Amino acid sequence: MSESAEVVVIGGGIVGCAAAYYLAKRGVPAVVCEKGEVAGEQSSRNWGFVRQQGRDPAEIPLMMECNRIWRGLEAEIEADIEWIQGGNLVLGDDEARMAEFEGWVEEARRHQLDSRILTRKEIEDLIPGISTSAVGGLYTPSDGQAEPHKAPAAIRRAAERLGATFHEDRAVLAVETEGGAVSGVVTESGEIKARTVICAAGAWSGRLARTMGLFLPQIWARGTVARTTPAKAMTPAGVWAGLAFRQLRDGSFNIASGTGADHDITLESLRNFLPFLPNYRKNRGFISPRLGKPFIAHLPGRLSRAAQGREYTRMRTLDPPPNPARVANALETLRQTFPDMGEVSVVRSWAGYIDFTPDMLPVIDSLERPSGFIFATGFSGHGFGMGPIAGRLAAELALDGQGSLDTHAFRFARFSDGTRLTPRNVI
Repeated sequence: MSESAEVVVIGGGIVGCAAAYYLAKRGVPAVVCEKGEVAGEQSSRNWGFVRQQGRDPAEIPLMMECNRIWRGLEAEIEADIEWIQGGNLVLGDDEARMAEFEGWVEEARRHQLDSRILTRKEIEDLIPGISTSAVGGLYTPSDGQAEPHKAPAAIRRAAERLGATFHEDRAVLAVETEGGAVSGVVTESGEIKARTVICAAGAWSGRLARTMGLFLPQIWARGTVARTTPAKAMTPAGVWAGLAFRQLRDGSFNIASGTGADHDITLESLRNFLPFLPNYRKNRGFISPRLGKPFIAHLPGRLSRAAQGREYTRMRTLDPPPNPARVANALETLRQTFPDMGEVSVVRSWAGYIDFTPDMLPVIDSLERPSGFIFATGFSGHGFGMGPIAGRLAAELALDGQGSLDTHAFRFARFSDGTRLTPRNVI
């Protein structure tokens, strides 16, 4: 027997959880379908930064509103998500990099964001004991951090208390349409009738879109992260330089290489080569292409819709191996950054696939055809921090037909209307 729902959300990452929460707050108990476990992929594997600074100018208003949400989220959903509003600092190694920061700060000032340029001396005053060759940095005091293992799960529980339903191990195989409008979804365990579907499927969104005849250019990058043993308190700020790190409440550090990620080549890499060429040229020093097992593992899913469905159930949760060289480099850089911090070692390391669009902007849009289909995906490494506002906007698109903030820059049509897909972020 088929089920029915007013809204089906595909994907149980932080954006899908937030969409379900904001729908439920307005009396619409959404059904969330997740092919694996809720927040099992990148939503729980990221750095935990919640930053406004360094983003594409189009994202600044969204992240300023999202920052406001994060500041009150623990009280609102009655959960500890380890929110720390300790600022975000990005170091600049040379004058060219500092010039990029200076240009971005002018944009921040137009939005009355508290970002500012720091000299090397000011950095050393802000973080006593830091050893750096940076000439300066970009700093936003109002930025913060939260714990990825806690925040999506807490938002899910809040959504469930308000009536939302979450189905794990239930992959959506297809979105059904009738007369140019969404009519439901086909899952591995049956059909769900619905007039509205929100695609918050993260790294899997492009594959799902293709089954509907939609082209969403998307590639994956494998980011490696590690956690250390506790150390004395160094800084509440999230810091990004040659090393990206944040210190947790218990004194341990999350560390990652701030200079690169690995791109495991698949057929999608070749399919999306041209849309991503400008992005690759700009960031060619950041992405390291690698040809190996993932190319073969993901190949069958490109051959037919049935094979793609089997891929969803065969790969319930993407769990790629961390890059041990990046872990070792991050740990050594941390020790050099804080030479007096004492002995620290890596407790564990992990990796996750970050999905990117060519201009590194998300897609937050309600389509005209099929009507009733909403994208909330493509966050390009920014999804955790933007999760609450992205989910809220997706809920507003579903219920009101438009969002409370300007989402024109995030329209799906930009991939086909001649828009120049050039990244404008400086981080």
